[in-house]
Amino acid sequence: MVSETETSAIGNALVVLGAAGIVIPAFARFRISPVIGFILVGLLVGPSGLGALATDYPWLKHVTIASTEDIALFGEFGIILLLFSIGLELSFRRLWQLRKLVFGIGAAELFIAGAILGTALLFLGNLSTPAAYGLGIALALSSTALVLPIAGTKSAVGRASFSMLLFEDLALVPIIFVLAALSPTASGDSTELMLTTLWQGGLVVAALAIGGWFLLPKIFAQAARGKAPELFVAASLPAVIVAALATAAVGLSPIVGALLAGLMIAETEYHGEVEAITAPFKGLALGVFLISVGMGLNLKTIASQWPALVVAVVGVVLVKAVVTAALLRFSGAARRGTAAEVGLLMASPSETTLIVLTTALQAQLISRATAEFWQLVTAIGLTITPLLARIGHDIARRIEMRSGDTQADETPEGRTVIVGFGRVGHTVAELLREHDRPY
Repeated sequence: MVSETETSAIGNALVVLGAAGIVIPAFARFRISPVIGFILVGLLVGPSGLGALATDYPWLKHVTIASTEDIALFGEFGIILLLFSIGLELSFRRLWQLRKLVFGIGAAELFIAGAILGTALLFLGNLSTPAAYGLGIALALSSTALVLPIAGTKSAVGRASFSMLLFEDLALVPIIFVLAALSPTASGDSTELMLTTLWQGGLVVAALAIGGWFLLPKIFAQAARGKAPELFVAASLPAVIVAALATAAVGLSPIVGALLAGLMIAETEYHGEVEAITAPFKGLALGVFLISVGMGLNLKTIASQWPALVVAVVGVVLVKAVVTAALLRFSGAARRGTAAEVGLLMASPSETTLIVLTTALQAQLISRATAEFWQLVTAIGLTITPLLARIGHDIARRIEMRSGDTQADETPEGRTVIVGFGRVGHTVAELLREHDRPY
């Protein structure tokens, strides 16, 4: 006999899959980003939407999700799959080429924006110094789950965005441990625990990289001999799960393991087949995460606190956009148009902001009311990210047209231009790479 808990889990999964089946084709038909559609669906079927009426109308239980906790696991799994698919588009060689952007501009953007936001909160809010700057760092984080699907990783905007996001993901664990160490009730073991986690995490990452280097090519070669697409999925998913569980077991974020799994598979000759087969999971994973974001929006709270929420969202967006664009421009890492576009694209808070806020609350650095307010600011910021991306793209085009810059200036002479990067594009790129021809 099926228990009530199992029935609820199955019902939630059906709601999520049904929403994906409706939102993606419907919004694609009108050329609107499905991001907005998923967030609206989350708001509609969530506890502050139709879910609030489920008690009076029992039949609504079958088409709504009662609480955000019910879908939290789906959202986390969605982010893991999304980061895996992003890793497939990269390689260790590309990461090495981006090292200056990652540890230079990426670090500067996080700490400068965090310091400015923290100082503002210290003077404007009733917060202690650790709480203000911890909250500032949390709000300085940007959304990997939204920015990379919008910008990609191969364009100038995508490369700059990915570099900063990668540093933020790497810095997440130290940020969490520092906040825990600043807690009024913290013991003296917090620093030692952080150092232990970092060296154990380094060993785990190294072990996964070495194991993947030797094992994955043999596993995928066996899958290729079977000539069945499902064998590639069967080989890929365990690699993602093992890597995510291994990094989580030592205290690192599971998304680091998922990204590493994608990078290891990207180094094999079968990465094109894996990327093509797992492509449908990418949109579904993003949709699951966005539905959980929409469920976190409470219309009653927004209506009662809208002036403060508007000021908070605008303030965070302005500070982050200006800091990011200025760093990219004055460091010479990007043209004016690209810097402006990346600045606006990265201006919203992140899904990891919610993790840091929860840590600060558990460490008793901020009150529950403060945490809930900034969680709402984060959800609103995530909701407007596609709009900011559109505005940034339009501003970048105007700047380039006015200054006479063109995207063609980025392509040096003597390079092959591949138009389209599907399976055939990947094959052409592999042939060019084997013959040392730039593209």
